[in-house]
Amino acid sequence: MKKKGTRAERELFHILYDNGFMPCRIAGSGSTPLPSVDLVVGNGKKHFAIECKVIKSKVKYFHPDEIIQLEEFSTKFGAEPWIAIKFDYKGWFLLQPKTIERTKNGYYSISLELAKEKGLNLETFFKL
Repeated sequence: MKKKGTRAERELFHILYDNGFMPCRIAGSGSTPLPSVDLVVGNGKKHFAIECKVIKSKVKYFHPDEIIQLEEFSTKFGAEPWIAIKFDYKGWFLLQPKTIERTKNGYYSISLELAKEKGLNLETFFKL
Protein backbone atom coordinates (compact mmCIF):
# COMPACT_ATOMS: atom_id res chain seq x y z
CA MET A 1 0.00 0.00 0.00
CA LYS A 2 2.88 2.38 0.75
CA LYS A 3 4.18 1.96 -2.82
CA LYS A 4 0.81 2.95 -4.24
CA GLY A 5 0.80 6.12 -2.13
CA THR A 6 4.35 6.97 -3.16
CA ARG A 7 3.48 6.47 -6.82
CA ALA A 8 0.45 8.74 -6.41
CA GLU A 9 2.55 11.47 -4.76
CA ARG A 10 5.06 11.30 -7.61
CA GLU A 11 2.28 11.35 -10.19
CA LEU A 12 0.78 14.49 -8.65
CA PHE A 13 4.26 16.01 -8.34
CA HIS A 14 4.79 15.69 -12.10
CA ILE A 15 1.29 16.90 -12.95
CA LEU A 16 1.81 20.02 -10.84
CA TYR A 17 5.25 20.66 -12.31
CA ASP A 18 3.94 20.27 -15.86
CA ASN A 19 1.31 22.91 -15.08
CA GLY A 20 3.57 25.69 -13.87
CA PHE A 21 3.99 24.81 -10.19
CA MET A 22 7.22 24.03 -8.39
CA PRO A 23 6.49 21.06 -6.13
CA CYS A 24 8.74 19.62 -3.43
CA ARG A 25 8.06 16.10 -2.19
CA ILE A 26 8.67 15.57 1.52
CA ALA A 27 10.15 12.09 1.87
CA GLY A 28 9.07 10.26 5.01
CA SER A 29 6.12 12.51 5.76
CA GLY A 30 3.90 10.86 8.32
CA SER A 31 6.80 8.93 9.85
CA THR A 32 7.54 11.56 12.47
CA PRO A 33 5.42 12.94 15.30
CA LEU A 34 6.10 16.45 13.98
CA PRO A 35 3.63 18.01 11.55
CA SER A 36 4.54 17.30 7.94
CA VAL A 37 2.87 17.00 4.55
CA ASP A 38 3.48 15.06 1.35
CA LEU A 39 4.02 17.98 -1.04
CA VAL A 40 4.86 21.65 -0.67
CA VAL A 41 3.94 23.52 -3.85
CA GLY A 42 4.31 27.06 -5.09
CA ASN A 43 3.86 29.03 -8.29
CA GLY A 44 5.44 32.36 -7.35
CA LYS A 45 2.11 33.73 -6.12
CA LYS A 46 0.62 31.05 -3.90
CA HIS A 47 1.94 28.29 -1.67
CA PHE A 48 0.15 25.05 -0.91
CA ALA A 49 0.78 22.27 1.59
CA ILE A 50 -0.75 19.08 0.22
CA GLU A 51 -1.51 15.77 1.88
CA CYS A 52 -1.99 13.08 -0.80
CA LYS A 53 -4.23 10.05 -0.55
CA VAL A 54 -5.15 7.36 -3.06
CA ILE A 55 -7.93 4.89 -2.34
CA LYS A 56 -9.83 2.02 -3.89
CA SER A 57 -12.99 2.49 -1.86
CA LYS A 58 -15.44 5.36 -2.09
CA VAL A 59 -14.68 6.89 1.33
CA LYS A 60 -11.44 7.88 3.05
CA TYR A 61 -11.40 8.42 6.81
CA PHE A 62 -8.90 10.65 8.58
CA HIS A 63 -7.96 10.66 12.24
CA PRO A 64 -8.43 14.21 13.60
CA ASP A 65 -4.67 14.44 14.26
CA GLU A 66 -3.96 14.13 10.52
CA ILE A 67 -6.04 17.22 9.81
CA ILE A 68 -4.63 19.12 12.78
CA GLN A 69 -1.07 18.40 11.62
CA LEU A 70 -1.85 19.49 8.05
CA GLU A 71 -3.30 22.76 9.32
CA GLU A 72 -0.47 23.34 11.81
CA PHE A 73 2.21 22.73 9.17
CA SER A 74 0.39 25.00 6.72
CA THR A 75 0.06 27.83 9.22
CA LYS A 76 3.71 27.71 10.25
CA PHE A 77 4.91 27.39 6.66
CA GLY A 78 2.61 30.09 5.31
CA ALA A 79 0.79 27.84 2.86
CA GLU A 80 -2.82 26.93 2.16
CA PRO A 81 -3.71 23.42 3.40
CA TRP A 82 -5.12 21.00 0.83
CA ILE A 83 -5.93 17.32 0.65
CA ALA A 84 -5.42 15.73 -2.75
CA ILE A 85 -7.34 12.49 -3.06
CA LYS A 86 -7.35 10.13 -6.00
CA PHE A 87 -10.20 7.69 -6.32
CA ASP A 88 -9.44 4.71 -8.56
CA TYR A 89 -10.65 5.41 -12.09
CA LYS A 90 -12.12 8.80 -11.05
CA GLY A 91 -9.01 10.99 -10.95
CA TRP A 92 -7.77 13.61 -8.52
CA PHE A 93 -9.84 15.93 -6.36
CA LEU A 94 -8.46 18.65 -4.09
CA LEU A 95 -10.25 19.82 -0.96
CA GLN A 96 -9.43 22.20 1.83
CA PRO A 97 -9.80 20.71 5.32
CA LYS A 98 -12.62 23.13 6.18
CA THR A 99 -14.79 21.55 3.46
CA ILE A 100 -14.63 17.96 4.65
CA GLU A 101 -17.15 16.32 6.92
CA ARG A 102 -16.84 14.83 10.39
CA THR A 103 -18.32 11.52 11.38
CA LYS A 104 -20.23 10.87 14.61
CA ASN A 105 -17.06 9.54 16.26
CA GLY A 106 -15.03 12.65 15.37
CA TYR A 107 -13.11 11.36 12.38
CA TYR A 108 -13.07 13.26 9.12
CA SER A 109 -14.24 11.64 5.91
CA ILE A 110 -14.11 12.33 2.21
CA SER A 111 -16.50 10.39 0.04
CA LEU A 112 -16.43 10.35 -3.73
CA GLU A 113 -19.70 12.29 -3.68
CA LEU A 114 -18.28 14.96 -1.36
CA ALA A 115 -15.14 15.24 -3.50
CA LYS A 116 -17.25 15.78 -6.61
CA GLU A 117 -19.50 18.29 -4.84
CA LYS A 118 -16.98 20.38 -2.86
CA GLY A 119 -13.60 19.45 -4.29
CA LEU A 120 -11.70 20.94 -7.18
CA ASN A 121 -10.50 18.96 -10.14
CA LEU A 122 -6.92 19.58 -11.25
CA GLU A 123 -7.84 22.02 -14.00
CA THR A 124 -9.74 24.23 -11.55
CA PHE A 125 -6.97 23.98 -8.95
CA PHE A 126 -4.41 25.17 -11.52
CA LYS A 127 -6.37 28.43 -11.89
CA LEU A 128 -6.14 29.37 -8.21
